[in-house]
Amino acid sequence: MSSKEYKPLIPPAAAGIASLIVPGLGQVLSKQVRRGLLFLLSFVTMSAILYSRAVDLGRRAGEGWPAMARALERRPGFIGGLALVLIILWLLGAYDAYRCARAGRKVNTGIFGLILLGFFIQGWQIAEIDLVKMVKQAPEALPPLSRIMWPWEAAFDRDTEVVSAGAVILAGEGDHPERVPEEEGKPYLISEPNWGELSQRDDNNKMVPGTRITVTGRGFEPNRETDIWWEDPIGNEFRPREAGEYVVVTTDDEGGFSFEMNMPYQLMPPSAKGPFYHTIEARQITPVGPLMPSEALRLTVARMVETIFMGMMATVFGIIFSIPVSFLAARNIMSGSRITMFFYYLTRTILNIIRSIEPLIWALIAVVWVGLGPFAGIVALTLHSIAALGKLYSEAIEGIDHGPIEAIQATGASRLQTIMFGVIPQMISPFISFSIYRWDINVRMSTVIGLVGGGGIGFLLVQYIRLLDYRSAGIAVWFIAVTVAILDYVSAEIRNKLK
Repeated sequence: MSSKEYKPLIPPAAAGIASLIVPGLGQVLSKQVRRGLLFLLSFVTMSAILYSRAVDLGRRAGEGWPAMARALERRPGFIGGLALVLIILWLLGAYDAYRCARAGRKVNTGIFGLILLGFFIQGWQIAEIDLVKMVKQAPEALPPLSRIMWPWEAAFDRDTEVVSAGAVILAGEGDHPERVPEEEGKPYLISEPNWGELSQRDDNNKMVPGTRITVTGRGFEPNRETDIWWEDPIGNEFRPREAGEYVVVTTDDEGGFSFEMNMPYQLMPPSAKGPFYHTIEARQITPVGPLMPSEALRLTVARMVETIFMGMMATVFGIIFSIPVSFLAARNIMSGSRITMFFYYLTRTILNIIRSIEPLIWALIAVVWVGLGPFAGIVALTLHSIAALGKLYSEAIEGIDHGPIEAIQATGASRLQTIMFGVIPQMISPFISFSIYRWDINVRMSTVIGLVGGGGIGFLLVQYIRLLDYRSAGIAVWFIAVTVAILDYVSAEIRNKLK
């Protein structure tokens, strides 16, 4: 179109000044309404985000300009850089309005590239991206990641034989425990001293080390790793740590060892009364017998099977309910009258609302509704499957060949007969393809909704992670990856056969 058809309402200079007063106004007066409104909305949104982040960063200094000044002092790069982007964007908006009014059409001034840059800067700060921290803390993340990537040591168990010896230690006030006499040919453990104070936390929640003790062992198997355990007065056992690592010693050629450690931290209730006698124990565990699947492996396999069937059941229920819904959501089927079009728009709206809510949210609602377990996961996946498959099926129906339909209608067939013999035969192949693909999606989603109590492997995975049992979590991760890969391959092969 010629520039005469886009003659602006005001001269170019006035358009530029208008955009200086109200961002985007010059573009609107240049008959670039969408461009102007989009620029105004972007500028206002970016300014509002900048102000809210600045107030949050400088909230201790008050509100308004004091907060902005404090925020600029704390984050000069982010606040100053984004403020500079906004100023440039404001001036560039005026120039863009001038160019639009002068050219009588849209021009490329890079204004929306600058808008994207501004939002990227805001997203970087809001997301708290810290690449330096990520690199510095990488060594700390490597041990658990290595256990997840190679977890198979925890996949199998064997019966064990335990060689152990213990020593009693008094914590606090009371009679010092008597030392157990050493017996020939049996392991022996002694602590010097055999009394002291446990590690504690001060008023600032900082750890105050307990009494330093020297532990000596004799009569153990030579050249073997030996685990150190601590048992409190009521029988709770745990492995003490030194410098963040579990205490482990290796015996010498004669089966002896000696090491130092602080008495560990152990929270005791205020009502508890002493004396408190704890036990330190050295254990050598020797695997014997054949390899057997561990409890983690057995649980993972059972939960993975549960996950697969959750996906299958949700897909079956989704197909059953979405097929009739899809005909209500197909325009070419429902375009006969105003009443049918009303149901068409109503069905489409409901499907869009259900589909816009993630299965994870539906799982949270289902857990409240039917309780924890796989049934809640099936309910959540079924609801989302009905909406997703209903949309896919309806779009496939709208894209069918109308020749067979017209031929059937020419014979005087009713609407139901037309659907049965003209629509459904054309839909069998895409229906099957979409259904198999949805099963693949449901199995993958089953691993996620389990995180909120929806059953399946995800529920087990989150428990292992909370317990810091990374090897068991790694087994679950591997099973998820392998199962999803197999199902993806199988579903792809089936879809290829149906083409």
